[in-house]
Amino acid sequence: MTPPDPLMDAVAAALFLLLVTGAAFLFGGYIHRVFSGGVSSGLPGAIERAVYRFIGTSTDEETGWRGYTRDLLVFNGIGFIALFALLLLQGILPLNPGGAGAFDLLAALNAAVSFVTNTNWQVYSGEVSASYLSQMAGFTVQNFLSAATGISVAVAVMRGLTRRSTDRIGNFWVDMTRSVLYILLPVALAAALLLASQGVIQNLDAYVTAGPQTIAMGPVASQEAIKLLGTNGGGFFAANSAHPYENPTPVTNLIEAFLILLVPAALPFVFGRMAGAMRQGWAIYAVMLVIYVAALGGLYAAELAGNPLVGELGVSGISMEGKEVRFGLMGTALFTASTTATSCGAVDAMHDSLTPLGGMVPLFLILLGEVVFGGAGSGFYTITGFLVVAVFIAGLMIGRTPEFLGKKVEAAEMRMAVVTVLVPGVLVLLFSGIALALPGAMGNPGPHGLSEVVYAFASMSNNNGSAFAGLDATEPFYLLAGALAMAVGRFAPAVAMLALAGSMAEKKAVPPGPGTLPTASPAFVAWTVIIILLVGGLTFFPLLAMGPVAEYLMMAGGM
Repeated sequence: MTPPDPLMDAVAAALFLLLVTGAAFLFGGYIHRVFSGGVSSGLPGAIERAVYRFIGTSTDEETGWRGYTRDLLVFNGIGFIALFALLLLQGILPLNPGGAGAFDLLAALNAAVSFVTNTNWQVYSGEVSASYLSQMAGFTVQNFLSAATGISVAVAVMRGLTRRSTDRIGNFWVDMTRSVLYILLPVALAAALLLASQGVIQNLDAYVTAGPQTIAMGPVASQEAIKLLGTNGGGFFAANSAHPYENPTPVTNLIEAFLILLVPAALPFVFGRMAGAMRQGWAIYAVMLVIYVAALGGLYAAELAGNPLVGELGVSGISMEGKEVRFGLMGTALFTASTTATSCGAVDAMHDSLTPLGGMVPLFLILLGEVVFGGAGSGFYTITGFLVVAVFIAGLMIGRTPEFLGKKVEAAEMRMAVVTVLVPGVLVLLFSGIALALPGAMGNPGPHGLSEVVYAFASMSNNNGSAFAGLDATEPFYLLAGALAMAVGRFAPAVAMLALAGSMAEKKAVPPGPGTLPTASPAFVAWTVIIILLVGGLTFFPLLAMGPVAEYLMMAGGM
């Protein structure tokens, strides 16, 4: 393998992010048109209207945040029941060439919650445990619906922040329909065709037996596209995007990393257009980008430095353990940072094999919450919670009434923002503490074993889905606690932000005065970055110190 060139890798990363930024800006304009009703024509428009007739709603019918929340929870509850039943019955259902039997009860519960919440934490091996029917009608369908749910909540929050003197924030059924029909389906179809043209398989063939080896087949490209575009992350194969049938070349690796970032990066620009202040959209995007670039650079540098224990043997070079040679260091770092900065969780390398400081980067990105760039929709409404906190603290520091977009931020909004910001962290600390108190909960001893447990609950509580592995997540405790962490981590912040949106929508906006804090300025961007890092640092520094930092110091000391 050719040694990496840091300068050329930096240029490549910069060009990639420039492409993402340009595409996100343009795509944000399209998404804004979608939710403004500007693309509801032709065949898609006819399908949209047919869906509304079937549901019994229309674009003119809007609800307050309570009605929006009710519809969201009912819809996702039905999705959970349907997927749960499918997994329990797949052994007697068709399209099962691998002869997969029914999921165990707790495994089915965990997997159903996982895909409904956009987490896609996998306690099963896809090619062994799941039939084609479960993959297509179960997991792939939920990949669309869970992503659409996140986008819908984000758009409802945008309406709440930008509307004035109303208690209406939208119609969940309309937002869901438009998210799937106009955003996710067409882009996923195009992405699937592109991936298939590059070697990602797409078939319904029987598994191929070659001597002692059984080679799994299946409709991979169609699931791969939406798993990335919707920041879902669940792989058709156990190896996920490290598998050559899911991600065969460096080109597909870049395409997949691009798809992961596209929707979360576009939503700040949607908000800028809704607010009539593109500077505000650019400011939110800048907060995300600054943290992402810092994380990418840190991860790349850590893996470039290599393993200090190997260095003591007189062997120099980068750490390639757990990485695919075809992607190289920058390809791996770019994918790893993208999938953990968002809530995607797809992997093209074994995160458990990263160096201690390299592994700390994706862990810390997940622990920060869904803010850099976050999940499809969930990233925007979560960073909105941080923006409200940043505005409130800044207002207290300068002695001014906290305002955001001309509306006062008061106690009700702060309570909801604090729920959004702190609930995932509380879940991580609570369940990690319980796990570490149980005998045999750690797969490995010492700091690395601690990191594995913390990473698992960080991933589940923040709807990421990737894992350090190394521990048996099929134990009843992990199945039940994980399902609870995923459900609460997904819906508590969403409901809290819908409540905040409802409260803000009812307020009147006042013109900015001389003491108004400008929330689209570089200074406020820097302030928000500091608040995000402080919340993450103060909450999780002890865990990081006892986990990856301690592991690095031990390795540097020759232990």
